[in-house]
Amino acid sequence: MAKSTKTGSNPQQSSKKKKGAALDPPFARLCLITPPVFDAATFAPLLDAALASGAVASLIIATEGLAPDLRLAAAEKLVPIAQANGAAAILTDSDLLVRAGADGLHVAGGIADLRRGVDQWRPDRIVGAGDIHSRHEAMLLAETECDYLFFGRFDGDDGAAIHDKTLDLAAWWSALFEIPAIVMGGTSLDCIAEAVAARIEFVALRAAIWEHPDGPAAAVEAAASLVLAAQPEAAT
Repeated sequence: MAKSTKTGSNPQQSSKKKKGAALDPPFARLCLITPPVFDAATFAPLLDAALASGAVASLIIATEGLAPDLRLAAAEKLVPIAQANGAAAILTDSDLLVRAGADGLHVAGGIADLRRGVDQWRPDRIVGAGDIHSRHEAMLLAETECDYLFFGRFDGDDGAAIHDKTLDLAAWWSALFEIPAIVMGGTSLDCIAEAVAARIEFVALRAAIWEHPDGPAAAVEAAASLVLAAQPEAAT
């Protein structure tokens, strides 16, 4: 989900694609989510180190856990770090989008909020949807011509593996539709192999990166290696 290409596919295309159509690897490109609570000044150098390799496609800056008066300052500090390292900076608060100079907006408020976000911000910015509970919801959200669908919850990494329902939904979507899927990963980097096997375009990581015993930079390096190692020999 690099800034210049948004989600890696043409967002103007229909969400549907021919069954069995091949996708170009790599699958499970990395999307990081900021910790539930963080101090921007302390977190900034950790983020910079984690993104320095250029292996991360996008960063979702979730500011809900911060005091309201700290959210803009946090976004203004982290957005340039993501962009300088080639990652799309996506915010969860539309009020901060312009002031922080972010690349996109993550909407989890339902189809009405998503439609407003798409109408207001696309095509100049990425707009993606989360809070998806069923195949039917996913198809309805995709009708807005959003740029990606996020399967799972930001706090859904409460186990080593990807939740079964989340994985099933994201795998089904990736197999049949053009709009890219992001699947919420688990606490173990081994979940990357699950996402690659299911040919899901992006895997989101949170605790697996920020709570890694060797630190975030080492975690991203290991994750990038796992992404490459798990790739199928050919996308068929």
